[in-house]
Amino acid sequence: MLEAVNLECVRGERRLFRDVGFALAEGTLLEVVGPNGSGKTSLLRMVCGLLMPAAGEILWRGQGIRRLAEEYRGQLTYLGHHNAIKDDLSGVENLLFSETMAGGEATQKSAREALSRFGLAGFEDLPTRVLSQGQKRRVGLARLAFRARCRLWVLDEPFVALDVKAVRMIADLVANQVDSGGIVLLTTHQEVDVPVRNRQTLRLGHA
Repeated sequence: MLEAVNLECVRGERRLFRDVGFALAEGTLLEVVGPNGSGKTSLLRMVCGLLMPAAGEILWRGQGIRRLAEEYRGQLTYLGHHNAIKDDLSGVENLLFSETMAGGEATQKSAREALSRFGLAGFEDLPTRVLSQGQKRRVGLARLAFRARCRLWVLDEPFVALDVKAVRMIADLVANQVDSGGIVLLTTHQEVDVPVRNRQTLRLGHA
């Protein structure tokens, strides 16, 4: 369903990786691991179509993702290092805005339920600029509660700045997505048990 063929990444004058490939069927979790600077984030951005590989290509159901364009992006959810939230908006307003932009149908009620589920009960209406880094991360991750419809999740360090309970919640969300036939790519420096049947690991650099 998702295939990477002979990918090469060059940043400036430095080659981060080359001849990287994988083939992922429905219902697969791929963990991308490696030391800092090995190209993990660059690889995820390539999968999202945000960064062109120096060589190779990425295929979705046998077709190049650039050719598919919006059809591919409609199947994709990407959560990067940055939380991608607006500081002047509340948690509820951020979720409503992001779902509207993604073509979803979040409501005030469902947004509040999602934030409460992510441990933000009582903070839903505060401007996110006053929240802690961990709380801001939770607002960004709460978007996953609405993204089961997307068949591909790409998550860059989703467990950073989270407590043990929140880490377990995200791990369960990922497991549910994979078990329902989705594909999840993620990077993490933490040892997190995500209980899925089909799990692969891609090592970059000297990890």
